Amino acid sequence: MNAEPHPPAAGTGLAPKKRISAPRKSQEIFDATLDLLRDKGYEGLTVEGVAERAGVNKTTLYRWWPSKGALLGAALVNGTQLGFPLPDTGSLQGDLEAVLGSVVSLLTAPAASGIAIAALGAITQSPELAAHARSFFADRLAKEQPILDRAIARGELSPATDPALLMHLMDMLAGAAWLRVAFRQLPLDKEFVARTVRTALHGALVRP
Repeated sequence: MNAEPHPPAAGTGLAPKKRISAPRKSQEIFDATLDLLRDKGYEGLTVEGVAERAGVNKTTLYRWWPSKGALLGAALVNGTQLGFPLPDTGSLQGDLEAVLGSVVSLLTAPAASGIAIAALGAITQSPELAAHARSFFADRLAKEQPILDRAIARGELSPATDPALLMHLMDMLAGAAWLRVAFRQLPLDKEFVARTVRTALHGALVRP
């Protein structure tokens, strides 16, 4: 039985190999996954189709993701098509308006909205994908946590603010946008963004 390789001795100038945490062309793979989801829906999404569109071997995909649900979950968390920058406007209201504005942009841009709507439908069909979706939203909330931290530091929110407040605010804002565009088919304009944020913040801000 072969022994495990040892790290090089100190002073040799050799460094141990770094573990690869993602395959090459990972962004191409994630983009291909989300594009195929948008074009063909979850039922039409296949690992073979992603491999062909991304220009990689399907065995590479199966080595990293054992199912299309796992692959789509990774694409949702690590892909760039549904991402947006973290705002820092100097106020909690301004930051939330910027976040909601980014959500609105995703829901009104044909390419991104097609992916988002298809992903929502897919989550209802696959318990495995639903678990990956929870990771996606947990990752998104973790990235947005500085919004709450800065608001507390500025004195807009109490230091004793429930850490779950950010999740509730994002649920209200994003949920309002989804309901308005998907079911009520009403415009997502700047007035909607400002009014929704003001309503969500009522009762959360520190009163003098």
